[in-house]
Amino acid sequence: MLNRYPLWKYLLILAVAILGFIYAAPNLYPPDDAVQISGSSSGMTVDGEVLSKIESALDNAGISYFAAEQDGASAQLRFNDGEAQLQGKRVIADALGNDYVVALNQAPTTPDWLVAMGGAPMKLGLDLRGGVHFLLEVDTDSAISKRQETSADEMKDKLRDARIRYNSVEVENTVIVAEFRETELRDAAISELRSDYPQMLFNTDLPGDDDELVFHAELSEAAVREIEQYALNQNLTTLRKRVNELGVSEPIVQSQGRNRIIVQLPGVQDTAEAKRVIGKTANLEFRLEAAPDALVAAKEQFDYQGYPAWLERKVILTGDHVANASTTLDPETNTPQVNITLDSLGGTKMNHATRSNIGRRMAVLFIEYKTRMNTETSAEGEPVEVPEQYTESKVISLATIQSALGVQFRITGLNAPGEASELALMLRSGALAAPMYFVEERTIGPSLGAENIQLGVQSVQWGMALVLLFMIVYYRLFGVFANIALGVNVLVLVAVMSILGATLTLPGIAGIVLTVGMAVDANVLIFARIREELKAGASPHTAISAGYDRAFTTILDANLTTLIVAVILYAIGSGPVKGFAVTLSIGILTSMFTAIMGTRALVNLVYGRRKNLKKLWI
Repeated sequence: MLNRYPLWKYLLILAVAILGFIYAAPNLYPPDDAVQISGSSSGMTVDGEVLSKIESALDNAGISYFAAEQDGASAQLRFNDGEAQLQGKRVIADALGNDYVVALNQAPTTPDWLVAMGGAPMKLGLDLRGGVHFLLEVDTDSAISKRQETSADEMKDKLRDARIRYNSVEVENTVIVAEFRETELRDAAISELRSDYPQMLFNTDLPGDDDELVFHAELSEAAVREIEQYALNQNLTTLRKRVNELGVSEPIVQSQGRNRIIVQLPGVQDTAEAKRVIGKTANLEFRLEAAPDALVAAKEQFDYQGYPAWLERKVILTGDHVANASTTLDPETNTPQVNITLDSLGGTKMNHATRSNIGRRMAVLFIEYKTRMNTETSAEGEPVEVPEQYTESKVISLATIQSALGVQFRITGLNAPGEASELALMLRSGALAAPMYFVEERTIGPSLGAENIQLGVQSVQWGMALVLLFMIVYYRLFGVFANIALGVNVLVLVAVMSILGATLTLPGIAGIVLTVGMAVDANVLIFARIREELKAGASPHTAISAGYDRAFTTILDANLTTLIVAVILYAIGSGPVKGFAVTLSIGILTSMFTAIMGTRALVNLVYGRRKNLKKLWI
């Protein structure tokens, strides 16, 4: 017979439909609004004492929650609604202070049996469910000062090589100020340095008694803009790498203005971890331990394991020269260590600094830029929270230089494997060209508004209903076949997106609607072809076979060209455009399966065994 499928095809279609239902089912269980608490560093834990403190603070504030979960490293409290979640987050943050990271989260409610099978709901994009929003400010002035300090050190070396004596070369408010004993030495220094620093403006027309002995060197406006742009781009690259390490789907990391960066993380499962890793706006500096007789102005004091450590102000190199970093255990002490690989320039600088200082100690200084909230009184007399930026610096390693170092060496003296892993992540993802501070942290709701989203969903539902009704009225029983296949198509599409962990956005919903239209279009082509065959005098069985076979080429060509466009959109697009492309690509493949093979299976089941078939309900 023409219109019969072998058993394996029916079993395949049935298996696809069942798996589609199973893996689409988690989307029926919306997540709970939750607050997650974890330590500000990996070594900290959230124990019963901390949880009791949290519960007491919430009770005193009259905020209720219905579940609390704790695993030692973190804790999570579930609230009845978003308003209680926001209030609870503020109360918990006030109670715990800066030692813990308190972040908003979405706690899954998927049944255990679905989770055991690998089921998980689709992640919703920022325009549908919202997510975590961070606004960070790049301290570009610090980047300019760092560049000037480097240039000042280079100028000293060049003047010494040229045998031009100077009294001092210092940086004051991003301006290099050099003082000499004689005017001739000053002019000779400017002539020596001007060609090496074309972006520097040398100024000798200065007010004061000793202006003839001093020159100021400041960066031109073009050079300042170049440094600011470099700092912003480098920090953007670093943040994107860190976000990728978190495994967040379709994040938004983009610049805003000259010195701000927006980070938006849709559908994250662990916002506390995200805030900790992104918030670790830190850098490394490698410095030599200062000699006992060094001038006070040439050294700085830090703490190392409870003892004062005096380091030279001059920096050998910073973390931006690190090409790779990984964690291992020190075979001698069985303590965590970080293996570092420098780039070629960093290796050269490290070699030059260490080969002439064998026997001295070199420190690794970890500099972390943080933000804390201070309560101040506004002009109206109301208490307001004002962010304050501050810096924490600590020596994490102080070891004796045994031999000249090159591009590879290791950092020891770390307290815990988690601390070593975080440090390796910071180094591996790239150093910051300038410090960054959190200016704003909030959760964002649907960008189009809840009402607009509801209206959009309703319009989709009405459109689907009209399409289903049209297919039944116009194509009768074959329209029912098409509608069943259409339902399975949407089911399988949602299941595949859930399995892949794709993020659904409003453009993604548009992709689903377009997929539905394309699936119906394929059935219309097939059914129209069957009608033509019947009008031409073909028997019902022949018409069915010819309709599917001859329409297949047209359907394949149309879907293939659309798939190519979707792939191009994914390759060159970003954010919502990628979401639309992913949904459309998956939808094309699923609709091809259900519109051709699915409806053919239903037709074969109804008509395939009827030998004396006289009429089709089409």
